[in-house]
Parts: sequence; C-alpha cells; structure tokens
Amino acid sequence: MSPSIRRLRNLLPVLGLASLPLTAGPWRLGETLGLPEWLRVAGEQRTRYETLDGQFRAGRQGGDQALALRTSLTAELNTHPVGLFTEILDAREYLTDVGSPIDNTMVNPLEVLQAHVRWEAGDLVPGGTNTLKLGRETLDLGNRRLVARNAFRNTINAFTGADWLWSGNRGDSVRAFWFLPVQRLPDDATSLLDNEIVADTQDLDRQFLGMHATSRKLAADLRAEVYWYTLLEENDPTSRGRRLHTPGFRTFRRPGVGKFDLEIESALQRGTSKSGIGNLPELDHTAYLLHGSAGYTIDVPWTPRFEVAYDQASGDGSASDGRNQRFDTLFGARRWEYGPTGIYGAIARANLRSPGVSLGVRPRKGLEASGAFRQVWLDSAVDAFTAAGVRDASGKAGVDAGRQLELRLRWEALPGNLRFDTGVTWFLRGDFLRLAPNAARNGDTTYAYFEATMTF
Repeated sequence: MSPSIRRLRNLLPVLGLASLPLTAGPWRLGETLGLPEWLRVAGEQRTRYETLDGQFRAGRQGGDQALALRTSLTAELNTHPVGLFTEILDAREYLTDVGSPIDNTMVNPLEVLQAHVRWEAGDLVPGGTNTLKLGRETLDLGNRRLVARNAFRNTINAFTGADWLWSGNRGDSVRAFWFLPVQRLPDDATSLLDNEIVADTQDLDRQFLGMHATSRKLAADLRAEVYWYTLLEENDPTSRGRRLHTPGFRTFRRPGVGKFDLEIESALQRGTSKSGIGNLPELDHTAYLLHGSAGYTIDVPWTPRFEVAYDQASGDGSASDGRNQRFDTLFGARRWEYGPTGIYGAIARANLRSPGVSLGVRPRKGLEASGAFRQVWLDSAVDAFTAAGVRDASGKAGVDAGRQLELRLRWEALPGNLRFDTGVTWFLRGDFLRLAPNAARNGDTTYAYFEATMTF
C-alpha cells in the first residue's frame, strides 16, 4: 500500500468516511457511487483564510480578513460523438464587513458555472480532431493573461455561446469563438456581504469573440501563438463602453530540467472606451502589453528554477487629450505572475512597468517552495495605480509604487485528493503610494493566507 493511500485510510474515520473503498490512485466520488464510465461526477472544495495588515487601497483604513469558501460539483455525460457537461459553483466569503473591498470577484453563491453540449465533429476540418461546444463554459487561452479560468480568485469567469476547437495531429491548434460574457450577480456590496443568491446573466449588449492559434513545435522546442480578441459593449451608463480589438503574439519554450526556458508576449489594443462607468465621453483607445521572461532549471537535487521577467502594460498619458491609453486585461488572471489576489491583489496588468526575479524548488515530490521579488513602477505618472485606485493627476508623486516580496509553500498531502497552500506577501510602498493625494496612509502592507483544497 502506498504512503498516500495509508495516510488516506488513517484520515477516513476522522472524516466519517471509513466505509469508502480505497483504490491505488486518488479517491473519486464517481467510482464510489459505482457509476458507469459514460457518466462522470467529481467535485472540489477549497477553504482559504486571508489576512491583510496595512490596507493600500484609496479610501480604506486599517487591515482586513476573509474566509473564502469555494465548492464546485461537475457532471459529464461522456458519450460519442455528443456529450453534456455541467458545473455548479458556490463561492462565498465570511469575516468581511462594510470596510472590506468586496466585489463579485470574491462572491458568487450557487451558480451554474458551466452547462454545454459537446459535439466531436470528426474530420470536419481534416488533419486533426474537431470539437464544437454550445452553451456556457470556462476556458484558458495562451498563458491566461487575457482569457482565463481563474484559479486563485474565488469566483471564475464564464462565457455563453459557441466555441470551435481544431486540434491538429502534430500538436498545433486553432480555436474560434463567439461568446456573451457571463455577468456575475449580485454586484452590490450589501448583497455580496450577505452572500445573497442571484442568478447570473448575459445579454447581447456585451459580446466577446475571436480566434487563437498555436503552432506545433518549432526549432529549439519553441512554440508560437497568434490571437485576435474583440470585446464589444454598448455605450451606456452601466458599462465602460469598450469596443476593443486586441491582436497579439506569443512565443515560448516550456521549462525542463537542465534547460533554459523563455516566453515573449506582445499585444496591441485599439478601439474606443470610456475612462470609467457613467455618462462619460467616448475616447479613442490605443494601448499595449509587453512581457518577457527567461528561466533555467538546474539538474541537481531540489531542481531549483531561476527566472527573470519584465512586464509592461501601458497607462494613460493625459486625462484631457481624448484618448485612453490604459491597457485592459479583458478576462485575464494574474496570480501566478503578480502575486496573490483575493483581498490583496496589489499589482494589476495596467499602467505598469515591473521587472522581477523568482526562485522555485522541489525538496521532494509533492512539495514546492518559491520566492519572488518585483519592483513596481507606473508606466504613466498621471494615471492611476489601478488596483489601489490611487492617482496623482499632477504627476508630482512620481512613478515609484513600491516593491513586492512573496514567499509560498505548496504540499500535495494526498496526491489528487488533498492539497495545502500557504504564503505571505509584503508590499513596501514607494514615493507614489506615500505622496499621492488620495493614497492610504496605512504604512506597508503584509498579506498572508492558508488554504486547503479537497478534490473528490
């Protein structure tokens, strides 16, 4: 019997599950229920406690804490060529109050996250497999900077529409989609604090469409991606009126022991937008994103991997020139790149220039430790440090937002069933977050979290 199974056997009586059968691999609910192979059910429950001292957001004082609970249940009718998939998500937060920066990235109680039909379309386009999905789904595209199924964040982006994927026999792929982004509800602070259940919605006033193509392996194990995303929103007082076209390119080489890895991504954003929600003028929108990183994994015990990175996302150069130059990250995620989100999330992919270094080690299988450091500057001194809502229209506070240091530890206690994740992050404020007119005068920020995830 493997050590993981032995630990699980000892844990089952404590959880009141002593009668469940054990297999050689991770325990799964569907196997216990004796379901046929064409019907799959699974679930995940994550509990995370977060604490923050030294609030950095404008207009807020002191610290904060949260108990974030996220539970999902999935069911899949896995038949060929047609299948059905559904996922129910329940995302709640407790211990927050009226002083907490709560929004619908943290709370979305009891919602149908996914519900779609899948058609394996055979050789509709030759040279690979073709899959068409109709309905509501989640998705990751590229390295998830612009479209992501959120992992650390308590709520998850979802889209309703049509999604076609061609997966080539040689590792290349092409994806095309037309979606109505799901609008998470409720979205007012009072209802969110009460974890009130309100059905999410979508409508034709907000559309997201595009394509994403990935190459097969090229020389030196490199791969390339090209994409074009379009977001269309009606210009009304309840939206930012974004009509944005975002073409981009990415090339990368994945990490490997004894190998160098790299990633370069660039995106341009054109169209029109407003500077915020309300009866505001429509502005010409021109913005850009740049990312570059290189790493090396050393072939020694613990396989340490070093990485250096640089990120730049444009900021708005003037509030009176009729243009918006602040990059919009669309539906992207940021935890793996910029540190924890949740009640923290100090760094966002907008008005940013940030070099960073990181080191990760694996002392043994299932155990990972990492540390990361980032210098954070504004791209434009007159635009906001967006995650904090702090701005100095005169530019006199400069561009030095501060420095971030993060330490993290992850442990697969029962591989495939139980995972622990903990970390601490410090944000040391620079001149901008000390001198800007609406900066919070709370000193430096310390954030810590501990979470446990059960998969079944």
